[in-house]
Amino acid sequence: MKHLIGAAAAWAAMSALAAPQELHVWRHETGDLEMVASANAVERFNRKQSEWRVVVETLPQGSYQQAVTAAAMTHKLPCVLDLDQPSVPNFAWAGHIQPLEGKLRPAGAEALIAGGRSTLKGKLFAVGQFDVVLALFARKSVLEKAGIRVATLEHPYSADEFRDILRQLKKQGVRYPLDLNGQRNGEWVPYAFSPWLQSAGADLIDRKTFKVAEGVLNSDKALTVLDYYRSLFDERLASRKPVDEQAFLSGRAVFNYNGSWADSEYRRKFKDDLVAMPPPAFGQAPRIGAGSWQWAVSSSCPHPEGARQFIEHLISTKEIAAFSVETGLMPTSEAAADLTTMYRVGGYGRDYFEFARRFAVLRPETPAYPLISSSFERAMKEVREGGDAAEALDRAVEAIQQDLKRNRDYGF
Repeated sequence: MKHLIGAAAAWAAMSALAAPQELHVWRHETGDLEMVASANAVERFNRKQSEWRVVVETLPQGSYQQAVTAAAMTHKLPCVLDLDQPSVPNFAWAGHIQPLEGKLRPAGAEALIAGGRSTLKGKLFAVGQFDVVLALFARKSVLEKAGIRVATLEHPYSADEFRDILRQLKKQGVRYPLDLNGQRNGEWVPYAFSPWLQSAGADLIDRKTFKVAEGVLNSDKALTVLDYYRSLFDERLASRKPVDEQAFLSGRAVFNYNGSWADSEYRRKFKDDLVAMPPPAFGQAPRIGAGSWQWAVSSSCPHPEGARQFIEHLISTKEIAAFSVETGLMPTSEAAADLTTMYRVGGYGRDYFEFARRFAVLRPETPAYPLISSSFERAMKEVREGGDAAEALDRAVEAIQQDLKRNRDYGF
């Protein structure tokens, strides 16, 4: 009898050891296509190995950042979580996530384009399966009728040429030729318009030291860009307060400055008449924002090896490609792009991938970025409403420098 009890206990212990360890993951709630694609990736990971079982909890996007921050402060983060790329350096600096280095380095990280990786002081902290890019949308037939050339990868519009085109369309009777999505606020503003600074040779902060905004964000080059931005509204080339975000779809606007996420809706309506061009160049070349939602490992994760395996699975070529095919979002490696119809060479979305490879600039990888972002957004709002660009930029710089001083330059 004792022998049977002992054997049963041993069998129970072996069964317990054989059971997969649960790996808890948080992700923000987003569109149906992304949620399904993400669930499919998790299912494939759970099916292909027996050591780990990923359990996903989905949190509302509107309160996600606050929920993650609150959990981080009480050391209750899950093993793996997704973070919006610009917030990664701040979480890393605060010690809430750990570097994906050494034994945590996922295979395939080196193959990712810039928008698929987030670093702080040279250390990798997060990786992503997808990115989005900025583009200037128009209709070929409308441009041809107005006698306007289509900007290309090799020959984008210069900023001055683009404004002259808008003025030409204004004279032809188009009330607001350009739709800049003026109803949007928050991160859209620095994501969309700080690349104009970078194209002109300015920036949000000096990236050599990450200690100085003075003379960079309020430089003459930056001031020229903001004066240009204000002129678009002063000359009624773009609406200060658009009534909706349908100006391009309804034909009221000829150009729409938007993200590649708009492609599917625009293509459904305009089909092959749709053209996605690089944004105008304020200097030698255009610049666009880079970096979307990425995966990180919390500092309190009890199963870092499981986290590494899961993230490595997500950024494998096949998984990146599968996510892209299911969602339409741009893959973050060339090998994955080659496996898709849309983004491979010759595909109708290949230009987006080329924009990302040639023109993309990550938002400054510094823990100060949240304050930099809100300060720049405030300055752009002042200018859009008719305020003085120099004064707006000086106020933004002062706020940023004070934040850097309070936080001892965040260790830089």
